[in-house]
Amino acid sequence: MRARLSPRGLAAGAAAFSIWGLFPIYLHPLRDVPALQVICHRIAWSCLFILGWMLLRVELGRLADIFARPALLARLLLSALLISCNWLVYVWGVSHGHIVDTSLGYYINPLVNVLLGVLVLRERLNRVQWLAVGLAALGVLYLAVLAGRPPWIAATLALSFSLYGFVRKVINVEALPGLATETLLLLPLAAGYLLWCELHGSGAFTRSGGAIAALLIGSGIVTAVPLFLFAYAARLLPYSTVGVLQYIGPSLQLLSGVLLFHEDFGAARAAGFVLIWTALALYAADGLRAVRAAPSPAEALR
Repeated sequence: MRARLSPRGLAAGAAAFSIWGLFPIYLHPLRDVPALQVICHRIAWSCLFILGWMLLRVELGRLADIFARPALLARLLLSALLISCNWLVYVWGVSHGHIVDTSLGYYINPLVNVLLGVLVLRERLNRVQWLAVGLAALGVLYLAVLAGRPPWIAATLALSFSLYGFVRKVINVEALPGLATETLLLLPLAAGYLLWCELHGSGAFTRSGGAIAALLIGSGIVTAVPLFLFAYAARLLPYSTVGVLQYIGPSLQLLSGVLLFHEDFGAARAAGFVLIWTALALYAADGLRAVRAAPSPAEALR
């Protein structure tokens, strides 16, 4: 008999990916703020929010343990740089009318994870998985030929987030202290750049009105909250369920780009996405089949 899925886990996971999927709507009013300033505000305010949350939970002592380990700090610095690159390209893409391209990046991200597993961890794929990877590659190639240029936004988002996930996977640190450390490591650079912008008259925080300032502060909260929800859901749900839920994000991004911001999504472009959606459906179905075929812990002990 299969265990019943946690309703709280499902709600938290769906909420996390929905927030990420609707983030283009939040970023749209900030489209005139340089992307680098948005990212620096996102780092600074999320750092303050996370540290405040850890203070309330009496968990700040965990940071001292991390900072006492130089090798761990170096790996977290690498993961911090990777996620910052991901955020920068994402914000730039949204503010320059490429929301559909950003959604493509997060659609192909799971299949980039598969390739990393093959190339780095020497994992083996079955025929269905290779077919899924091949279809996705064909879809991306088709979209590149159609656009007349490499899909650099989608490729950068997929690769940077996959590498970030890979680095965090091999680091032995919990989600919240790890995220706090990442933002702390980047805080001097982010705060220094924002101060430089304000002193030279290009800072958006004090020159673009109270609404923009509030959105910049809030960007830290909408960065940290879905990460909390995701970590909570990941503890309560099977990995395969989280894998299915993650497609909420790029689907909402795609819908917002097409329906709200009227980006081009004609039949020719949709055909490329259909190839990728087919690849993802094959990969997800194969993963669910493997989970159902695996014996339960009780059966494995018999």
